[in-house]
Amino acid sequence: MVSGGPLSGLRVVESSLLGPAEMGGLLADLGADVIKVEPPGGDYGRRMTWPIVRSQDRQTETSLLSLHVNRGKRSIVLDLKVPEAVEVYLDLVRTADVVIEAMRPGALARRGLDYPRMRAANPRIVFCSLSGYGATGPYRDLPSHGIAYDTWAGQVPVARDEEGLPYIAEHASIGIHAGPLYGALAILAAVVRAKETGDGCAIEVAQSDSAAFFDWYRIETWRSYERPPDEVYGNATDGGERRPPGTGGMREGVRYQVYESKDGFVLFMASEQEFWRNFCEGARRPDLFERWPGAKYADHARGNHELRAELTRIFMSRTTAEWVAFGHDHNTAIAPVNTPQTISKDPQFEARLPWIPKERLDADMLPYPARFENGYAPPAPTRAPSAGQDTDEILADVAGYDLDRISSLRQAGAVQ
Repeated sequence: MVSGGPLSGLRVVESSLLGPAEMGGLLADLGADVIKVEPPGGDYGRRMTWPIVRSQDRQTETSLLSLHVNRGKRSIVLDLKVPEAVEVYLDLVRTADVVIEAMRPGALARRGLDYPRMRAANPRIVFCSLSGYGATGPYRDLPSHGIAYDTWAGQVPVARDEEGLPYIAEHASIGIHAGPLYGALAILAAVVRAKETGDGCAIEVAQSDSAAFFDWYRIETWRSYERPPDEVYGNATDGGERRPPGTGGMREGVRYQVYESKDGFVLFMASEQEFWRNFCEGARRPDLFERWPGAKYADHARGNHELRAELTRIFMSRTTAEWVAFGHDHNTAIAPVNTPQTISKDPQFEARLPWIPKERLDADMLPYPARFENGYAPPAPTRAPSAGQDTDEILADVAGYDLDRISSLRQAGAVQ
């Protein structure tokens, strides 16, 4: 077993607030030494959002968001309004591979820590700025929160209540997760280059851009539909009809549709004629295939209400688990329909995503979703630190300061 995980030896200095701290968290999950530099009072993300989780020793209360995105990190508190603290930051940069600025663009530069100054201290440093709308464009300085990037990217349908008032519909948050993910990927690419050339670089990532890129298929489809119909058209099984992008084009589907089972719901996906034939034979309804064989690919029998009624009755005859087993036994694409609340009881979830228990991290959490062979397993994450929990250790072990230097920095108000 290789200790420390695949990113063991990579050091990251991170200045972050709230959810964007996930970018450093992804790197920490893979074994990087992530030093979270916090302002006096710490990252207020510990008190934002819900749920709030009481620690196992019942001494602290911290948001689940903060517990998750900051797990595996170390924390130091620096007051960057104090010149001595800026010098400490630069000393940390000299030992690091990466600096993350996960807040409004230019936040570090306004404190005397712009990229040229960091590069002068460490030419191979990779600097990545992650912000809401990025460092350019008319929304650059617009205050925002995570849902804004999803509404901006067209991913949140507007719902209305019984009084006709609009509200935020339940949806999966994209930008706050995609931004850190794309940023972390770019960081690692830049680190590889820096190790080869000795030359670092600056990277700038917007959560809004990332939300849009995550949904590139729908956005690019609408863009393609602006071209003439003889240049961009639909599948042959649809007679060339331009169906709505993404799952919007599935609403009238029959052989590709959600059906109610005896105890829940399943997703039936007989896009290929082979799957459809296998289903009909396995269900002992060869008559359905004989009557509606469909085309070889992508024929969803759209608008076939008679067939949909037949399939509705068939799927009601078994439980979801029985239909999943049927799909396995008869080579037919059938999937369970879970919710964020029920998925943890799914046997595939249980087999692939074992909970990291609350006894270790104060809340039950999912592990990093990648598996490594040859012993490069990610390390078991440690609890998210309290603000400044590791200040003395970092100053001594990373910056190389002695006790007198640390004491003088405290007296100057540079560290806490």
